Amino acid sequence: MTENKTAFIAIVGKPNVGKSSILNRLLGQKIAIVSDKPQTTRTRIMGVLTKDNVQLVFTDTPGFHRPKTKLGEKMIKAVGDSISGVDACLFVVEPAGELKESELELIEKFKREKMTVILAINKIDTVEDKTALIGRISELTALFDFTAVVPVSAAKSDGLDALLGELMNLAFPSEHFFPADTLTDQPERVIASEIVREKMLRLLDKEIPHGVAVAIEKMRERSDKNLMDVEATIYCERESHKGIIIGKKGATLKRISTYARQDMEKFFDCQINLQCWVKVKEDWRNREGLIHNFGLD
Repeated sequence: MTENKTAFIAIVGKPNVGKSSILNRLLGQKIAIVSDKPQTTRTRIMGVLTKDNVQLVFTDTPGFHRPKTKLGEKMIKAVGDSISGVDACLFVVEPAGELKESELELIEKFKREKMTVILAINKIDTVEDKTALIGRISELTALFDFTAVVPVSAAKSDGLDALLGELMNLAFPSEHFFPADTLTDQPERVIASEIVREKMLRLLDKEIPHGVAVAIEKMRERSDKNLMDVEATIYCERESHKGIIIGKKGATLKRISTYARQDMEKFFDCQINLQCWVKVKEDWRNREGLIHNFGLD
């Protein structure tokens, strides 16, 4: 009988570098929301991939940044906690540009903790001259002794098989911690709320989405048909933001709801009756009680 193996791996890097996209691609299913705006991920999201006798347990972390609110402080704490409790890290960087101070801090943490780290250079589809990657690899490997360096494009699914192979090599003999069909530790209500939030990140202006939270008030399957009723409340920080989220004659909220419903139907494999409301909770990102109520601590 083949011996089971396991590895717990934290995916870390600066905001908007593609950590959630890589996780979704590796799992073959979307469990973490993605957008072109930084700080999309707010909490640790666990994804589980079981392939034959190997089980990889990934933790997708918020982007490492300088916090400006109590919510931001909790996001950074989530990164630190994730790194301290895993077997290895997958460090995701961009193919060009100077490393941010936060990225250099992560490398110093790798050194202090003597961590096993695989480096993924994402977004290589944006590099016309691929020979430039040689210099990038030399620059980064001079900073830390990475176990492996893999150039990838999450957007084009390029290099992900090679990356998965390197990650599988990290597994060590151990019983699996999750059933083979487990995909994530996130409750269905959390996934539903994140789907709604992703649509706001994509459809709204730059600042407004970071001031919203989504609470799923109701999630119930109908016994007589393949249909689930979902009621979501969107909380924002200002009355002016509420008007923008709702839009003229409710048009923006309708678009958010329609796109969210489509994604929920794909994930939950049933018809979704989604109802969304918008309420104001001023400065909720700096209010401990509200952060706790929204499940973001």
